[in-house]
Amino acid sequence: MPKMKTKSGAKKRFRVRGSGSVKRSQAFKRHILTKKSTKSKRQLRGSAGVHATNVASVMAMMPYA
Repeated sequence: MPKMKTKSGAKKRFRVRGSGSVKRSQAFKRHILTKKSTKSKRQLRGSAGVHATNVASVMAMMPYA
C-alpha cells in the first residue's frame, strides 16, 4: 500500500498533544486589530483545544499524528 498523505494545511494548523487532544491557535488575531479592544486581543493569546465534535475530522486529515 502507498503511504497516505497528510493535508498540508492541517499540519500547519494543528498539533497533537501527548494526551491525544488536538491543539489549535486562536482565530481573529491577524489583522484589523485597531477596532478590537485590548481585552479581546489579550484573550486571543495562546492556544486552544479543538472541540470534541471536530477532533475526528482533524485526525482524518493527519493520518500519522
